[in-house]
Amino acid sequence: MRVGAVAHGGFCVARHEGRAIFVRHTMPGELVRVTVTEGKPKSSYWRADAVEVVEAAEGRVEPPCPWSGPGRCGGCDWQHASIAVQRDLKAAVVREQLTRLAQLDVDVVVEPVPGDSEGLDWRTRVTYAVSTTGQAGLRQHRSHHVVPIDECRIAHPLVRDVPLSGNRWPEDSSVDVSVSPATGDCLVLVDGKRDASFSSTQRDESAVYEEVAGRSFRVTGGGFWQVHPGAAEVLRSAVLDALAPEAGDTAADLYGGAGLFADALAERVGPGGRVTLVESDRVAVADARHNLRDRVVVRIERGRVDHVLRRQGFLRRADLVVLDPPRSGAGRAVVDLVSRLQPRRIAYVACDPAALARDLKFFAERGYALANLRAFDLFPMTHHVECVAALSRS
Repeated sequence: MRVGAVAHGGFCVARHEGRAIFVRHTMPGELVRVTVTEGKPKSSYWRADAVEVVEAAEGRVEPPCPWSGPGRCGGCDWQHASIAVQRDLKAAVVREQLTRLAQLDVDVVVEPVPGDSEGLDWRTRVTYAVSTTGQAGLRQHRSHHVVPIDECRIAHPLVRDVPLSGNRWPEDSSVDVSVSPATGDCLVLVDGKRDASFSSTQRDESAVYEEVAGRSFRVTGGGFWQVHPGAAEVLRSAVLDALAPEAGDTAADLYGGAGLFADALAERVGPGGRVTLVESDRVAVADARHNLRDRVVVRIERGRVDHVLRRQGFLRRADLVVLDPPRSGAGRAVVDLVSRLQPRRIAYVACDPAALARDLKFFAERGYALANLRAFDLFPMTHHVECVAALSRS
């Protein structure tokens, strides 16, 4: 079949006898033979893998990882496309989502980020699954089946220093490896417990320390931190550009995690300003309190963002708001609560373009327009893309 446009999720859309088929391991315009992987005869759509390329598209390359391809590891979506083509495909997806869900016509360029080697050697946090035979690997796409591997090619070299093959891991367990290229820290958790035989951390046995803009950030256990080495610095800069903080401003950092953005805002608003960080995860809040202990203008509140913002008299106004929600997005309730604060600028950090587009539409209904959008290739070889949207009152 002839493959059509790229779609959100790492596949392209083809049609057969009126039925949509979502095809992985292909590129727009290619003629391929496919094997259907999901779907029944009367299903409205099928999922499929391209198992043979009859006519290749420009930009197709040999995947650099031997574990990439139909029936193999499901972690990467675009290893068969050049880096330039990957970024074009991601930009097309972001544009399509913004047009379809938010009625926005935006010129999108996916920017490279320092810290990877032509799309490889970047992932600083990897979770391996362990099979019933004790072999560590990664799962097939949309499957629980574990594909044993020797090493992950997109993993940072410090991650790959932890040997997978030749070790028998506890059956049906998970192995989490977190490293910091800045400090050399390495933390290995097996089913959530530290494995001292592989871990090497300088200051805290249960945490990895990161360094950004001359500041140290503790990230405990499997806590959230961007997985690309260049992500924290790039996103910090993009958020500050989007908000343009001024001395004395009042700012809110929602879904604040370990305090990356609150730290940057505290420095900009100065002693006459105020920054409120809201985060629901107990471990992340503990890390934020540690990381921001010298930032006297920062106030930290633990709880769900929608619950905390509803507290009587908690936060009546904010000049600036940064949102960094989970993949599902902020949602209408949080958008309404943020809009009531009447910020002059909002920075929305999003890892899912569909959720971003939906929430931008909600913000538009509350009088906030998209002023600028930047997209970053923080997840090379995969379909994921990170966006920073700057909003202002229209």
